[in-house]
Amino acid sequence: MRLTARALAISSLLVSPSLFAEKQTEILTDVHVEGDAETAPSVAVLPMDTGSQGIPADGGDFLRKINGVSGIRMGGHGIDPVIRGQSQNRLNIILDGAYIHGGCPNRMDPPTAYSAMESYDSVTVIKGAQTVIYGGGGSGGTVLFERTPPQFEEGKNYLGKIDAGYKGNSQTKDLSADIAAGTELGYIRAVIGYKDADNYEDGDGNEIRSAYENSSGNLILGYTPDQSKRLELNIEATREDDTLYAGAGMDSPLSDADNMRFKYEQNDELGPFTGVKAEIYSSQVDHVMDNFSLRELAAPMRMSVPSSSDTTGGRLLGDLMVGDNSLTIGIDYQNNERDADRLSGMPTMEPSTLQSIMWPGAELEQTGLFAELAMPVGVENSLKIGLRYDQVDASISRGDEKPTLGPSPTPNNLYAAYYADNSDSQTENNVGGFIHYEHSLGGGTLFTGFSRSVRTADATERYLASFSRNMMTGMDSSWVGNPELEPELHHQLEAGYKWQSAGWDSDITLYYDDVSDFILRDRARGPDGILVSNGTATIYRNVDAELYGIEWQGGYQVSGSLAAKASLAYVRAENTTDDRALAQIAPLEATLGLDYTSSDWELGGTLRMNAKQTRADLENGSGQDVQETPGWGVLDLYGKYDIAKNADIRFGIDNLLDKSFAYHVNRANVDPFNPEAIQVNEPGREAWVRGSLKF
Repeated sequence: MRLTARALAISSLLVSPSLFAEKQTEILTDVHVEGDAETAPSVAVLPMDTGSQGIPADGGDFLRKINGVSGIRMGGHGIDPVIRGQSQNRLNIILDGAYIHGGCPNRMDPPTAYSAMESYDSVTVIKGAQTVIYGGGGSGGTVLFERTPPQFEEGKNYLGKIDAGYKGNSQTKDLSADIAAGTELGYIRAVIGYKDADNYEDGDGNEIRSAYENSSGNLILGYTPDQSKRLELNIEATREDDTLYAGAGMDSPLSDADNMRFKYEQNDELGPFTGVKAEIYSSQVDHVMDNFSLRELAAPMRMSVPSSSDTTGGRLLGDLMVGDNSLTIGIDYQNNERDADRLSGMPTMEPSTLQSIMWPGAELEQTGLFAELAMPVGVENSLKIGLRYDQVDASISRGDEKPTLGPSPTPNNLYAAYYADNSDSQTENNVGGFIHYEHSLGGGTLFTGFSRSVRTADATERYLASFSRNMMTGMDSSWVGNPELEPELHHQLEAGYKWQSAGWDSDITLYYDDVSDFILRDRARGPDGILVSNGTATIYRNVDAELYGIEWQGGYQVSGSLAAKASLAYVRAENTTDDRALAQIAPLEATLGLDYTSSDWELGGTLRMNAKQTRADLENGSGQDVQETPGWGVLDLYGKYDIAKNADIRFGIDNLLDKSFAYHVNRANVDPFNPEAIQVNEPGREAWVRGSLKF
């Protein structure tokens, strides 16, 4: 891969968001990318039209080809990303400045499920805790799906792009249009997308439940009174219909998200500030899952779970110059409210009996103050320091509500039965920060950093109240959140070296994360603080843990048109309290690739490999790992041909040799009658083609 020197400036811009907003489009258009666009240490910026990506199902699928990033598959859509062994709200995933929390207690719809890929211009992945300006927590990393204002050519006040693609095996149809018009005073941009996929077959020819239909629409209105100011209103709607999941006992006939964002940026002086930025957002997610409308009923009762997740928030930040140092200060706010009911009914009846209140009006409110300083230290050194304070308030409004099904307890009674505690309101005062140092050495950059990040428990970990007990056999497969969970405290140390010289480039990072009060999803076996010991119910408890690993990637420019690349990533994670492996940790991963580029053609291939994962949490484990997953290797081919100046066609074959394989990471089942985890095979051979026309 090759990058212009300007791309390397992105690392310093990450600490100054208003400056980053001003320069982002200029930088990205100057980057010459061959393969992944790696920039600063442990930071990657990728344009959305990377040829090797093919036709990803969603943002999580897109991210899986980044070194050190895995993805949890339950079906064809809703791939949940994992960075350095950490997932869910251990990652800060921000969609064009907004947090969106999914509506499914079992994460059928993680935030990346609502990332309408056709409407974004780039994705930035910041691994580890290298910044404090994007929210609390984020111990595993931060992912920014970003849109940039349209840039019109002189004398031309419109632009557009139309894409159409098809992927075999799953028979995926993909259509999108992105059209913008404007003047120096403002712009309007409209983006629509549609994707429809059938079930795919794995490498053994088995049909995998993975069909889905997804549509999205995005309207962006911008006002630019001068070159330094921008007002923007963004209205977005995403619809997912008839989404099937092989890794669950339920499917999702409906999952809708409506989002609104308002932004203001000023990149000239305002009082003492050299730039300011304000963002306000709101998202409403409605989700339904059931076990009968999209599949043949296999359980004794019909079950339906209508749920909602509403998030509002915003942030205000400004940049100050303190001598030669850049200081960013700000405040942010986020409020998320979640409700979910499980309704039951006889096999021939529509479910109408309230069996469990899975999210009993859970509300998490978080207010944060932060400051981040970037400063040069002499000619060859730089230092970044960040500090953050968060106040978190957590509560529920339906804790004493009794479900209508006779044996079902109230949420508070369920918590008390497992933990001896009710859901009293909780307040946390969390302090985090980091220090990151870089030194120019031998034509490269030596870097090291230390961070402290605090992750609060989410609505499911705190307040899930899924009651499931067979009155005939006594088997308890309830899934119960713990209102008394302590927040996770991560202390991380990271070091590495990045260099580029004479056609070679290499980037190696080592990291260690010591975690106090790691929030473990586990089976109830009566450890300290857990009153139930049946080995079948799912509970949450705090343990101590450690994660450490290595990431390396490198490339060699064989000639002006031929480049080789390779990467590997490994993470080891241990529950040190119980002396056992943490579940859902990817094994050693590696890639080898070769890319050829000429004036009109781009051709390439990548060999993706996973070693066997022998560190599975199986014996008296948490119930999340299915097995010691076998190793595998898969070959992907891809290419691009420029038909004309503004038209190209991309094509490829994923899993060329039609291998049958699965990633080790998977999602535990939400079915109350069968709570066992299921590992879903990846697609077999898939040929794909995609055409693009710009005007």
